[in-house]
Amino acid sequence: MKTILLLLIFLLSGLLVKAQQTLTLTDAISKALENNYGIIITRGNQQIAEASNTWGAAGRYPYINLSLSDNNSYTINENANSSTIRLSADASVNWTLFDGFSVRINKTRLDELEELSKHNTAIMVEGTIQSVILAYYDVLLQKEKLKTVEEVLDLSEDRYRQMEDKKEYGAAVTYDVLQAQNAYLSDRGRFLLQEVAYKNSIRNLAYLMADTENVRYELTEKFEAIPVDYVFADLQAQMIENNKSLKNQYVNQRLLENAIAAAKSNYSPALDFRGGVTGTSTRSGIEDQEANWSNNANFYGNFILSWNLFSGGNRKRAVQIAEIDQELGLVELEDIQHDLTNRLANLYEFYLVQKELLSVARENLEAARLNLQISQEKFDVGAINSFNFRDVQTFYLNSAQAELEAVYSFIDAHTSLLRIAGVIIQEYE
Repeated sequence: MKTILLLLIFLLSGLLVKAQQTLTLTDAISKALENNYGIIITRGNQQIAEASNTWGAAGRYPYINLSLSDNNSYTINENANSSTIRLSADASVNWTLFDGFSVRINKTRLDELEELSKHNTAIMVEGTIQSVILAYYDVLLQKEKLKTVEEVLDLSEDRYRQMEDKKEYGAAVTYDVLQAQNAYLSDRGRFLLQEVAYKNSIRNLAYLMADTENVRYELTEKFEAIPVDYVFADLQAQMIENNKSLKNQYVNQRLLENAIAAAKSNYSPALDFRGGVTGTSTRSGIEDQEANWSNNANFYGNFILSWNLFSGGNRKRAVQIAEIDQELGLVELEDIQHDLTNRLANLYEFYLVQKELLSVARENLEAARLNLQISQEKFDVGAINSFNFRDVQTFYLNSAQAELEAVYSFIDAHTSLLRIAGVIIQEYE
């Protein structure tokens, strides 16, 4: 019996360990970068771009074709039946030797498309890291909110029980009991709603990590904001150098330049080589006579020079359109740079304001906590009524929630600032 109990304890402890795991922010980011659905899809697209970026796809190498066929017949007539068996084999080579440097232009385009896919993957990684950070700290936020609501709920419950006891001994009336009961039930409802918000935040984090197992994570990071002093000029320089959206636009601009080169290459002549060998083996025979075999082979190799001298102005229009697209691309690049600079300035100012608001919220919470302690003592001795004490409780709860929101808002602003500067991957990956 003792052995069975020990075995049951061991199994239950194993289930508890499996059901609850510690989770650091680094672990959460690592899980998301490995399992997140969006990242898997984006990396798959990157692999497709890498596989497509070859000299063969650009058109440098020849095409070699092999074919084998047979053509059989059997003829019936009055004199004698005859049969024919014909086997044919063909090998051909098609090779474009020169086409206005289009092979090199195509390869450059494939290089840029591969680079673009890498930047798209980096953008997805940045977005995922930011989402995981905010989701991770949102879990901590909802958990801390749950603690503050529970703290106020405990006070309301104690007050409600005290009023019931006082009424029993004639020291309080029904009105006082109902007032305390209403406050308790209100706080109880707020607690239940906050409990749901906490569970939802855990599910959101698990979704970002693509975790389908029913695991209860114990988050190890502290819910705190650590202010960092930044210089706007340094952030702007980092943004110009590292921002992935801006890098994508640089790649798009090079693709537009490549399109001009491709349009101009159509003015050049093309030199192709066509070569191969064709072999045929034929067996002819008449019934009751010996069959005859005949073999022949044909070798050929030809160069073809072609030059499109006029195509109704299509080539000229193609070049003009490509050049206009390039000019529009420059305007779009300038627009993106200006927009990013404005957004960086706005985020930087917002970050500085959040630092100040965080300090104000902390001071306000300390004052509200002290006021709650003093009011509790006064209420216990009857120096203030239940209405005044309830107001103090509500103010403390609101102050505590505001301080928690200020911490989360600061983390949100800090994360957004790092992402637009293009350094969030270096900070957290």
